[in-house]
Amino acid sequence: MERVYPDGMARYFEVHPANPQRRSIGQVAQILRDGGLVAYPTDSAFALGCTMGNKDGLDRIRRIRRLTDKHHFTLVCSEFAQLGQYVQMDNDVFRAIKALTPGPYTFILPATREAPRAMLQPKKRTVGVRVPSHITALALLDELEEPLMSSTLILPDEEDPLMEGYIVDHEVGASVDAILDSGDCGYGPTTVVDLSGDEPEIVRRGAGDPSPFE
Repeated sequence: MERVYPDGMARYFEVHPANPQRRSIGQVAQILRDGGLVAYPTDSAFALGCTMGNKDGLDRIRRIRRLTDKHHFTLVCSEFAQLGQYVQMDNDVFRAIKALTPGPYTFILPATREAPRAMLQPKKRTVGVRVPSHITALALLDELEEPLMSSTLILPDEEDPLMEGYIVDHEVGASVDAILDSGDCGYGPTTVVDLSGDEPEIVRRGAGDPSPFE
C-alpha cells in the first residue's frame, strides 16, 4: 500500500514483512533508479540508500546525518558473492566475513576500482560492505540488481538509529523521496569491524556479536 503525501514529502510504501508486494518494491526501485533517496528497513534498523554513482544522494545523506568526509559509507549487497567485486579480501578475511554473512555486520575493507569513488574514505581508500538478513531489504536489492550506497539512519546528536517507519516519516519524510516500511526492523545499528589493517578493529559495537574479532 502507498500513502499519498503533498509535494515535498516522501512517498510511503507499506509492504508485507514475509512477502513484500512486488509492485511496491518495483516502484521504490524505480525511485532509486531515477536518482532518489530512500529510507528502507534492514536487520539492524532503518538505513538511507541511493544507487551507485548517485553523488547527490550521498550529499543528501551527509546533510541529513551531518556527516564529515571521514564517515564510511556502506555498500549494501544482496549476497556474499558480490563483495569481492568491490573490496579486497585475503583468505582469512574472506573466511571470517563469509561465516557472519548475511547478518548485522558492516566490514571496512580496502576498495577495488569497481567501488564508487564518491563513497570512499578519502585518505584510506576504504569502504564498508554488508549483506543484510532482511526479506524486504533483499527484495529491493534483487529488484535493483545492484548494491545500494547506504548509511544507517541515525539522526545528528543521537546514538540510536530509527527503527519505526512512522518515526522515520516524521523525522526525515521531507528529506527523502520514499520510505519503505515492512513493520519489522532489527534493533540497534550494525557492528562495524575495520579489517583494512593488520589487526581487526571494532569501530562500533551493535547488533552483531563482536567476539569473533576480539
